[in-house]
Amino acid sequence: MRTVYTSGGFSLLSLFAFSLTAIAATISTTATGPGSSLPTLGPVYYAKTPKLSIEYYDSAPKNTKAPVAILAHGFPYSIDTYVDVVPKLEKEGYRVIVPSLRGFGNTTFLSATTLRSAEQAALGKDIIDLMDVLKIEKAVFAGYDWGTVVVNVAAALWPERCSGMVAANSYLIQNRATAWNVAPASSYPVKWYYYVFLTPPGYSSLASDTKGWAEVLWSKNSPNWTYTEAQLDAASLAFHNPDYVDIATNFYRNRLLYAPGDPSYAELANKLDTQPLITVPSVTLDPDQAVVFPATNGSTTAKYFAGPRVHHIVKGCGEAIPLERPDVFANAILEVAKLGSPR
Repeated sequence: MRTVYTSGGFSLLSLFAFSLTAIAATISTTATGPGSSLPTLGPVYYAKTPKLSIEYYDSAPKNTKAPVAILAHGFPYSIDTYVDVVPKLEKEGYRVIVPSLRGFGNTTFLSATTLRSAEQAALGKDIIDLMDVLKIEKAVFAGYDWGTVVVNVAAALWPERCSGMVAANSYLIQNRATAWNVAPASSYPVKWYYYVFLTPPGYSSLASDTKGWAEVLWSKNSPNWTYTEAQLDAASLAFHNPDYVDIATNFYRNRLLYAPGDPSYAELANKLDTQPLITVPSVTLDPDQAVVFPATNGSTTAKYFAGPRVHHIVKGCGEAIPLERPDVFANAILEVAKLGSPR
């Protein structure tokens, strides 16, 4: 058990039994056995938005003058993806905020009746809702994997809130009308889990072994990454959320049109079907060892960017760029800030 201060007024909260142990330091380590420690971000705070209680790490909660970077993680990962990125940005004067996405960590729904939707509109709106509660006017948005969907949506629909965007795989906003378009045969084997999660056995398998699934997907999607057991353990703590399996499987079911969206996001969802342009300064990253989305020179997604954009291929890296190449990810955030500065 741990207690932390809420973002709204320093009242103490008692958290769920599965909560992580918080230590008052930017980067903390939590012992799990003899000679072992987990690289984690802490302490964490909580913000109540219209639908969620969002758990988030904040490197400088009292610094309202610093430029802000909001970092969005992917699946199956956690906020600790950014444990080596945060210190590099802090040294450059950034206030860094890393929220647990809905269904991860201790981010919970306020109502039992809210649809457990992981549709793209909901994920992007969650970031804007968090900014509203924290009274953050503008921030750099950065993400990979699901986090790319998050920052693409937030940057495209709320450009006035985004000073710059960093995104792996460039642009992943989906037009639902093309969800069933036939793809090249070679693309299906690497996206195998998308289809497994459509099935009851797939749902049950994820529910019965969340860590095992993370290990499989980390290995498959970053085939040359030698991750540590401590890194896997740190991420796995975020999968104890009671909504984790519903959210994880809904993401793929919704994108493949096997699950409806939340009606409260219908207007945003319709806007996203037009695949709106990203007008803010952007740095996009393609890891050359990524499996699901093979690296490109950026030309195939250029039509979605109306603002200044720089594209990089990240050598020797798979899906999890912030864990595999934290320097590259941090430098991309610093680069996009310069890209948006007046010349």
